[in-house]
Amino acid sequence: MSGLKSRKLVSVQERLRDQVANALRAALIAGELRPGVTYSAPTLAAEYGVSATPVREAMLDLAHEGLVEPVRNKGFRVTEFSERDLDEYTELRALIEIPTVGRVTGSAAREQLEDLRPTAEETVAAARAGDLVGYLEADRRFHLGLLALAGNSRLAETVGDLRKRSRLHGLAGLAEAGTLVASAREHTELLDLMLAGDAAAAEEHMRRHLAHVRSPRVAREQGAGRRRPARKPGAR
Repeated sequence: MSGLKSRKLVSVQERLRDQVANALRAALIAGELRPGVTYSAPTLAAEYGVSATPVREAMLDLAHEGLVEPVRNKGFRVTEFSERDLDEYTELRALIEIPTVGRVTGSAAREQLEDLRPTAEETVAAARAGDLVGYLEADRRFHLGLLALAGNSRLAETVGDLRKRSRLHGLAGLAEAGTLVASAREHTELLDLMLAGDAAAAEEHMRRHLAHVRSPRVAREQGAGRRRPARKPGAR
């Protein structure tokens, strides 16, 4: 009986740790936790109304993802990423995801691709609602689900890690530039190209899509380009 109680407590503690980690990721996206600033677990715990333990555990998860760095006797410092860092992470994603999309276009069953459409549509709904955390989660499931169709679990695992290190920092830039909804729509457009069997067009579409998340600077530049009067809405 005591053993069962222990397992239940562990499960509850793990859920709280995940909830706190998700809240901290949301704070990172919103810019409430600023790069280069050190935050203590007790201070954050007081803000979130929980004990310091799940906050420390959640911060260790974020440290494993490269989003924060432990600072001895002080807490955790939010990692600062340069434009070059973000570009290099996205370049690695491109090297994996672009050719994989081409391969999956030729090998995946139509039903497998259609199964991803509800998730693609979730990204559009979240973008329209300004729900950055919801967008991030749906976007993650779409991209990793697409990679899973290649039959190599390491591909999804590697890209998942790269996303954790870079995606949070580009998302707010897209929202500020007014291009998040357009970026979300690219998921359904990509599926349409893949369902049509056009591997080359699907690869090129993925290349453009990944360029949108390179960095806040690039997102702003692309947003400015979209707002030029000479271009029609939605033109590329």
